[in-house]
Amino acid sequence: MSEFLKNNHELLSLIEEWEPKFQALSEDLITYRLNNESWTIKETVGHMVDSASNNTHRIIHLQYQPSPLTYPDYANLGNNDRWVSIQNYNTENWYDLVQLWKYSNLHIVHVINNVNVDKLGNEWITALKSRVSLKAMIIDYLRHFKLHLNEIDELIHKQLSEL
Repeated sequence: MSEFLKNNHELLSLIEEWEPKFQALSEDLITYRLNNESWTIKETVGHMVDSASNNTHRIIHLQYQPSPLTYPDYANLGNNDRWVSIQNYNTENWYDLVQLWKYSNLHIVHVINNVNVDKLGNEWITALKSRVSLKAMIIDYLRHFKLHLNEIDELIHKQLSEL
């Protein structure tokens, strides 16, 4: 879909850039926890997989369900922490997790490319009771993706400076 072409191109470029970076990281680095309230790199990548999955489901549901849609909100009220904890990403095979991250995000690009433009105004209601349109959600996905890559980059540099 041309409306999201720039966002999708940037997402694809970031996937291509980060996959080899991720694969080159040591086990010590990917399981390093800055403090008790922060995620490790493995957990952050796992959260990004969860985000791709949940956003893919939202994109699909918003194209055939009545709008506004009440859909489970995994990102608010601490649910994303529950998802990371329950799935225990720190014990996941790193290569497999990176591949899941890569292919989950390649798939969301495919899904976005096939969105029905007539449904872009459809909305879902978050756990915080705000309304988010399908269009806004798709556009925001890249911001969220980059936010976590920046957090990972900071964590890498912080740990490397401590060595």
